[in-house]
Amino acid sequence: MADKTPENKVSPPERQYPDPKVKLRQEPPTTGHSWDGIEEYDNPLPRWWLWIFYATIIWSVIYMILYPAWPMVNRATSGLLNYSTRAEVAAEISRFEERNQVWFERLLETELDEISADAELQGFAVNAGASVFLAHCSQCHGTGGAGVQAAGYPNLLNDEWLWGGTMDDIHQTVRYGIRNEDHPDARWSQMPAFGADGLLDEEEIDQVVHYVLRMSGQQDYDADAAEAGAEIYEWNCASCHGDDGGGDYFQGAPALNTAVWLYGGDYDALWESVYNARFGIMPGFAGRLRDAETRAVAAYVHQLGGGQ
Repeated sequence: MADKTPENKVSPPERQYPDPKVKLRQEPPTTGHSWDGIEEYDNPLPRWWLWIFYATIIWSVIYMILYPAWPMVNRATSGLLNYSTRAEVAAEISRFEERNQVWFERLLETELDEISADAELQGFAVNAGASVFLAHCSQCHGTGGAGVQAAGYPNLLNDEWLWGGTMDDIHQTVRYGIRNEDHPDARWSQMPAFGADGLLDEEEIDQVVHYVLRMSGQQDYDADAAEAGAEIYEWNCASCHGDDGGGDYFQGAPALNTAVWLYGGDYDALWESVYNARFGIMPGFAGRLRDAETRAVAAYVHQLGGGQ
């Protein structure tokens, strides 16, 4: 009797049952956004994050009620606490003003040239003057007082002065300014525009420029032109700048025999100065600053290194 089971019969695969101990992970839904094939899950935010977020909202509402928050036409709402940072700053400034008032009074009562004899008063004046200088003068003269030559802002660190470098001279300059039409006591002078006004022709200007280059000790000048410029200088420039180019404090005429220049000392700068002249203006600070503050800033500038 033949075997009923064929030799080539294949048994069915064994059925695989999931492990009941392993929990199947279900993919969370996505937001539908996709960036380069990367999708964003639409998971809920952590509870701790949400509570912090709600707390910040509550705090912001409380802050708006207690403190200034909403801008109005002239000011912000004051809040229930009526708090003001400006009032705090004003009170702090007032407190220091009261403490410094005795020193300001001493500064007003002391002669300008005697301030340096009082070490304590000099220290106060220099410190107070430095603050005034940074607030009102550094924009032109620089934070350290070195000036900006190209713009005609003088260097206050050397011993070269247009109007004198004594305490009285500096104080008058600070108080009333230079070519300041707002005050009759302002320093005033005006250099003729020798070229623009037709007082000298271009050849004569060239010659006098070379003469000034030679006078100031520079090497790059034309000797023949400088020799011819000596006579032109004598007739047109010496009355203000001096026969030897030493300048004149009374007129605010700068020295030409040094290496210190207000607008530059090369050929092009000197040509421009002679041809079109210069007319720098410094504002006066009388009315802008208290008398004690102008005296303090004069003391500060005087001790920078070039005071006479």
